[in-house]
Amino acid sequence: MTDWAALVGRCLLAALLLLGAAQKIADPGPAQDLLAMRGLLPALIWPAAVFNLAAGVLLAVGALTRPIAVLAAAYCAATSVFHFIPDDGWQMSIFVKNWTIAGGFLMLAAHGPGRHAVRP
Repeated sequence: MTDWAALVGRCLLAALLLLGAAQKIADPGPAQDLLAMRGLLPALIWPAAVFNLAAGVLLAVGALTRPIAVLAAAYCAATSVFHFIPDDGWQMSIFVKNWTIAGGFLMLAAHGPGRHAVRP
């Protein structure tokens, strides 16, 4: 059961990254607006999309899981700043969600991909 739970959990975390990449590619405007609100270049959306895509694929197959999970946790923590808008309840829920997901990535980093994974 543990290995199957690790596989499902890893794939759900990977899906979040893959869907984030798809969203950034299909409709970059909202994310670019958040970047611009913080005084950053809207073009930074593209390296973020590439990271989301690459990390999502690697986690889905279970390759380089521990280091990618650490990077993904840092990514979630760093990007939470863009959602810290206290007057906007929706953005604040995303802020908290990012920290929760960072915790899931750290658990993945600590415990590894489980048995059902590609090994580098």
